[in-house]
Amino acid sequence: MSTPASLSQEIARLAKERDAVILAHYYCLPEIHDIADFVGDSLGLSQTAAKSPAQTIVFCGVHFMAETASILCPEKTVLIANPLAGCPMADMVDPKDLAEKKATLPNVPVLTYVNSSAAVKALSDVCCTSANVTAVLRSLDSRQVLMTPDRNLALYAQSLVPEKDVILWPGFCPTHHRLNLTEILELKKAHPKALVLAHPECQPKILAEADFVGSTSGIINYCNQSDRLEFIVLTESGVLYPLRQKNPDKKFYEPKTPMVCPNMKKNRLEDVVSALTTLEPVIKVPEEIRVPALKAVTRMLAIPRD
Repeated sequence: MSTPASLSQEIARLAKERDAVILAHYYCLPEIHDIADFVGDSLGLSQTAAKSPAQTIVFCGVHFMAETASILCPEKTVLIANPLAGCPMADMVDPKDLAEKKATLPNVPVLTYVNSSAAVKALSDVCCTSANVTAVLRSLDSRQVLMTPDRNLALYAQSLVPEKDVILWPGFCPTHHRLNLTEILELKKAHPKALVLAHPECQPKILAEADFVGSTSGIINYCNQSDRLEFIVLTESGVLYPLRQKNPDKKFYEPKTPMVCPNMKKNRLEDVVSALTTLEPVIKVPEEIRVPALKAVTRMLAIPRD
């Protein structure tokens, strides 16, 4: 029976043989963090995929992330470690529904969270991540903007860019959306010295209790740089692994409500070995979708984080 150590060794060997770079999202399991060449949030992963000289990209994340790599790197082989790792929020915006909505809003630009399918990106004017959403929103000339698919992220962005009239799409991240306000207040009472750090995919009533609101990488950087010693972390539990590794002297508290993305956790070492061995499953975005989607993604990457 293979052990994590033997699987890791096999992955290193195969990656060298296949000229592959392994990219993993922060929400993946610790064992995936340990074998990845780069661990990051959606924006960091997109930027790394675009710049990597490797001919093969193995994505340990969810489907839309591998699609984004395919959009940016059509000449490369893009593999997804586990093809069953989808994103419920991305599924909450359908290209047909978006096209119909756009028809009722002539001249209103569409700002789409990168957590979306390639087909939805292709119908959008620009993409964003939680790390640069306010900068992207400010960059648009129109006062009105249709933002998909995350309602909570859109509400957060509008609160910081009040001059924009953001039209909401009724999507959300189930992992972040399920947080209970009463539970957070109890957690704050139990740990009065802890700073509360929240992801903007949380509901506004949760964000109102936070000392800092930011992307996954933003939360990690904040903790790494802070001289405070206690933090209540309101985002997917995968971030706790790098936080505790980097900050052994600090305490990180999480809600009782499980902050776990079941799809991110589907990525296993065995999946990475299989992908590198078979060079399957390949994620390839058709050109008629890739080309317009690339315009939206490229425009996003040209705008710095706030």
